[in-house]
Amino acid sequence: MKQDFEIIAFYEFKELASVAPLVELKAAIKELMLETGVRGTVILAEEGFNGMTCGSTDQISMFVECIEKILQSRLFIKSSFHEAAPLRKIDVKIKPEIVTLKKPVDISLGQGTHVAPREWNALINDPDTLVLDTRNDYEFQTGTFEGAVNPDVKKFSDLPEYIDRNFGGDQHRRVAMFCTGGIRCEKFAPYLKGLGFSEVYQLEGGILKYLEEVPAEESLWRGECFVFDERISLGSDLKKGSEPDLSQRHPES
Repeated sequence: MKQDFEIIAFYEFKELASVAPLVELKAAIKELMLETGVRGTVILAEEGFNGMTCGSTDQISMFVECIEKILQSRLFIKSSFHEAAPLRKIDVKIKPEIVTLKKPVDISLGQGTHVAPREWNALINDPDTLVLDTRNDYEFQTGTFEGAVNPDVKKFSDLPEYIDRNFGGDQHRRVAMFCTGGIRCEKFAPYLKGLGFSEVYQLEGGILKYLEEVPAEESLWRGECFVFDERISLGSDLKKGSEPDLSQRHPES
């Protein structure tokens, strides 16, 4: 199957105000997307940036080269491919948060301990480890790791209440968190540390990196990974999952 479109996801927590006013960054990125033909969404906030875009490999290469200069950052990119464009809009937004928790977070407390995909199985197989899926319930129902706890939340900002209700007096519990690409864990790790949790681990690169690197025969992932574009879900090796592919409903003109 021909894979014509490259899809990239990227984010970083950094003080964007030290780079330029957000309105100026928004205008520059919007112009860049129009010039390169790249489609997707980029979210800007005082705390950093979060984006998912798609285009031909050449378009993406040019986009990455230029947006790194605009944001003064070296992007850590998660990349996959598809035969149709799963993203169709060009949108750059300024928001209060790049991932909405609605709780104060001291990012200076640091991230959790990053665990490489190939080392993840050993951690979550340990019966003393609480394996926490930080995603929404509908994502959990599409697929998750064996033994993972479902907080049964409708949105990320519901997660603190779940922690308070279930683990308020258990801050010494070892927690291994995961999410699709890593951004929720990057924000929730310092939040948990602020509550007093001392052993916080997170899957490096998220579920997408795990599916890319860990062979299917060794994988502890069960089901497929929900994604927020027209592909709907991905399986092992980041191949299109069994969910209906919405990108096929709108042929490229």
